[in-house]
Amino acid sequence: MKSLKRKWLLFFLPAAILLTVLSSASSSFSEWYATTLYRWLSLGINTITSLFPFSLAEFLVPLAILSFLAYLILAIIRCIRFPEFRKRQIQKLFLNISIVISILFFSFTVCCGINYSRLTFADVCGLEVRDSSQEELAALCTELAGTVNLLREQVAEDENGIMILSQDLSQTASYARDAFNLLEKDYPTLTGGYGIPKQVLCSRLMSECNITGIFFPFTFEANVNTDAPDYSIPATMCHELTHLRGYMREDEANFIAYLASRESSSPDLRYSGAMLAFVYANNALYAANPELGSATYQLLCEGAQRDFAYNNAYWDQFKGPVSEIATQVNDTYLKANRQEDGVKSYGRMVDLLLADYRKQNS
Repeated sequence: MKSLKRKWLLFFLPAAILLTVLSSASSSFSEWYATTLYRWLSLGINTITSLFPFSLAEFLVPLAILSFLAYLILAIIRCIRFPEFRKRQIQKLFLNISIVISILFFSFTVCCGINYSRLTFADVCGLEVRDSSQEELAALCTELAGTVNLLREQVAEDENGIMILSQDLSQTASYARDAFNLLEKDYPTLTGGYGIPKQVLCSRLMSECNITGIFFPFTFEANVNTDAPDYSIPATMCHELTHLRGYMREDEANFIAYLASRESSSPDLRYSGAMLAFVYANNALYAANPELGSATYQLLCEGAQRDFAYNNAYWDQFKGPVSEIATQVNDTYLKANRQEDGVKSYGRMVDLLLADYRKQNS
């Protein structure tokens, strides 16, 4: 009788599928959801989880895994010890697992899945995304290199000449939140009022998996790998805060992170955002014209080039099966959520940078 009463929870699965199909078919529905129901849901839960100074996700995920394994082991033991009830135990096991999957899929759908199909940020804010020439891309890289060089003079560095944060991580996180609150006046869909991004205690493990940050939709937390090179941390914070505001596409999250950092009063944030923009733009230019891409890279000051070299050396140490598997998992996840380019979708940030460049220079 109890199992019958729980079976209604299985209806969360078809409800999630229905919402997924509806959002895929109508970006207008997805945009309405992202700017109404999602906004209040995310703000409400984030307000609660922000009361905790640590990442709840970092503790809940291993706890959930351990709980599931413990439940599975106990179910197997019961089947062995009480063979007369084995059929009932197996049915109960599959029912409970199905219920959990249904609830998790529905929760994921309403907490972020629908947002993958919302209108593009370019459409919402009026940016014209179109094909651009190599000359236009080179001009963008040249301008970004000049910005990077100016900002590099304003940041601190260690004894090896590598950029380090001028303030502690908590203050940096506060600057990232404040930058988004400023951005709302020009981009109303980037709602303010959310908490700060959270530092992950097991950041080194994230680096092993080639992960710089994670938005955890079940707690509405922006989680950041703080073991990564300092210059990249502020931009990563802004990237994850973008996901929190309902923009799930990776190219858009990178671009909005750049916009937010550009608004900040913190030189660290502005430098981090400019470096993020430059590396994507210049990589795109190098892929199209290696000679031109090399020339624009050489425009960077020695300090910025040292930061890039240090960043490359940092991530090179983690190359191996673990990082490859993690990258493949992320690629599969992105494609499953309608980002057809998978991890390559990050590169489409350049189209948005060029559209913004044209708007700023018009």
